[in-house]
Amino acid sequence: MKRWKRIFCVALGLALVFGTASRYQTTAFASELTNDNIKQMEAEIKKAQEEKKALQSGLTDVKELKKELEKSKTSLSNYVAEMDANLATVQAKIDELKTLIAEKEEEIADKTEELEDAIEVQQNQYEAMKSRIKFMYEKGDSLSLELIFSSESFGEMLNKAEYIESLSAYDRKMLDEYVAYAEYVALCKEGLEEEKSVLDEAKAAAQAEEDALNELIAAKEQEINQVSSDIANKEQAIKDYEADIAAENETIKALEAAVAEERKKLAAEQGRKYDGGMFTWPAPSYTRISSEYGNRMHPTLGVEKFHNGLDMAAPGGSPILAAYDGKVVAADYNSSMGNYIMIDHGDSLYTIYMHASALYVSKGTEVSKGDKIGAVGTTGRSTGNHLHFGVRLNGSYVNPWNYLRS
Repeated sequence: MKRWKRIFCVALGLALVFGTASRYQTTAFASELTNDNIKQMEAEIKKAQEEKKALQSGLTDVKELKKELEKSKTSLSNYVAEMDANLATVQAKIDELKTLIAEKEEEIADKTEELEDAIEVQQNQYEAMKSRIKFMYEKGDSLSLELIFSSESFGEMLNKAEYIESLSAYDRKMLDEYVAYAEYVALCKEGLEEEKSVLDEAKAAAQAEEDALNELIAAKEQEINQVSSDIANKEQAIKDYEADIAAENETIKALEAAVAEERKKLAAEQGRKYDGGMFTWPAPSYTRISSEYGNRMHPTLGVEKFHNGLDMAAPGGSPILAAYDGKVVAADYNSSMGNYIMIDHGDSLYTIYMHASALYVSKGTEVSKGDKIGAVGTTGRSTGNHLHFGVRLNGSYVNPWNYLRS
């Protein structure tokens, strides 16, 4: 027993001084204490490495997309529809990456706290072991002899010998716990670095996708402007524009007719009523009104045309809010309006939101004033990020300012 204790004390002391404690095999006790945590941390590190590889290989190939889009230039409408589908895909990637970035920042904060806790446990173990080693070197042998020889019977001596053996086992257990925590701390550090690496990769990927989105938007704007400004195609471009507006109006009127028919069927019930309240501003991130309601010089056609809404030049991806309480009667895509939403506010009053990059509501959704219903974009017949906001009353467009100003 004396010889074993002396060897154990020397080995333990050297392990702590020279950092070779990891050579000892952990016991079942230490394994039970931290094995699940270690396995979980190893799995998280592997997952982070796989996420980083996926981010590196999943970026949008803008050159290949533009090459494919060349095939859609047989007509502007086809080209715009194909381009918008790709813009939606890229925007979805950007939204996913932003969500991932937020998640990673939260995970990094949690892992930093977890690492600090593990280091604190490890340091406390280290200090406790130092105190125990000092005690064992100073009094270990003499204390064991004193305990044994002070026994008044053979049975008491066996009990004290068993106690000494248990104490030695406890010392070994402390060492095993320390070794296991040392391994866990190392994994925590590695896991934290991997998460930071994934975060950096996600931020780089998000920036790359933003660049891809802007490049595709610029290509779309160039194509629309080129078709509209070509003298040979000017007359056709005007006809196409007028056809688009006519198609928009037919779509809107058909929706209004469907709502009117529904109201007739529900005539016995109390219908939706507009209470006369003022609208909330539907594009809270807007920077300016890029085009007013009313007659204007069309920006690409160069002829005077009636503009049936307000163009709010808000940043792409910024929120679109429901101007007032109502029911969504349409949330769809149209090659002219792009992604659009139409809300019934009662008493034949409707609001329309065009060119969205994303729609967050669907037909039949009940919305309240200020609810987030979509994101600003440049889908459809559009040459830049903005919200086209229109108001219709009794089947005709009216000035939105009547409902936005008191």
